[in-house]
Amino acid sequence: MGLRFETRASDSPWVDTVWTCTSDQVVEMTSVAAVCWGLVFWERDGTSYASISGPETRTGTAPVPEGATFVGIEFAVGTSLRLVPTPALVDRGVELPDATHRTFRLDGRRWATPGPDDAEDLVDRLVRAGAVVRDPLVTDLRRGHRPAVSGRTVERRFRAATGLTQGAVRQIERTRTASALLAARVPVADVVAGLEYFDEPHLARALRRYVGRTARQLREGTGGAIALALGQPTTS
Repeated sequence: MGLRFETRASDSPWVDTVWTCTSDQVVEMTSVAAVCWGLVFWERDGTSYASISGPETRTGTAPVPEGATFVGIEFAVGTSLRLVPTPALVDRGVELPDATHRTFRLDGRRWATPGPDDAEDLVDRLVRAGAVVRDPLVTDLRRGHRPAVSGRTVERRFRAATGLTQGAVRQIERTRTASALLAARVPVADVVAGLEYFDEPHLARALRRYVGRTARQLREGTGGAIALALGQPTTS
C-alpha cells in the first residue's frame, strides 16, 4: 500500500483540518504548499515524537519511514502560538522536546498527546491556557468582513499573524482547490475557468510550484505519494 493519508474538516473555529497518515514501507512523499501551521505527532518503533509545522510556500519531498503513524492538527489561518510567531515557522518546523506516547511539552507545560478524534479537545485546552491565540482582524477578514483600517494595516497584521501575504494565501488555496477538482476528474478547461486562471499554462505553473504534480498526474492518480487529501487515501 505504501502510504495512507486521510484528512477531515473540523467544526472548531481554531482548526482547519485534522489528518492522519500511516506508512507500510519507506516512501518518498511529495509535500504540498500550505497556508496553515500545525502540530504533528508520530510514532515509530515504540518511540514518540512531536513537532510544530509551519506554512509551506512551495512543494518539496520528504522521506517517510516504514511503520510510522502520524496525527496532525492544522490550525486556522490567523491563529498562532503565543511563544512562536508564525512568520518564524514559514518553510520550517520545530521539534518539541520530551514527547512520549501519552504527553508532549509545549509552552512550558505538558499536554496529553491527542488522537485523531480528540484533537479539538487539545486545541480547546491550549486556547483556554492562552498558548494558542489569534488576530481577530484576520479572522474577520477570512469570514469576508472588511476591517475599518487601511489596506496597509490589514496587510501588515495579516503577514504578522500568518507569515504570508494575502496574495500568497489565495494562490496556494486556489491551487489546492484546483488539485482536488482535477483529482475528481473535472476537465482542465473547467478548472481554469471556474478558478479564474488566465489559461492552462498558468494553472500548470501553479501546480508545479505548489503541488509538484501535473494536471494529468492528478487526474490519473499517478506521481507517487502526496501529502494532500484528494477525496481518497493517496498511495505510492
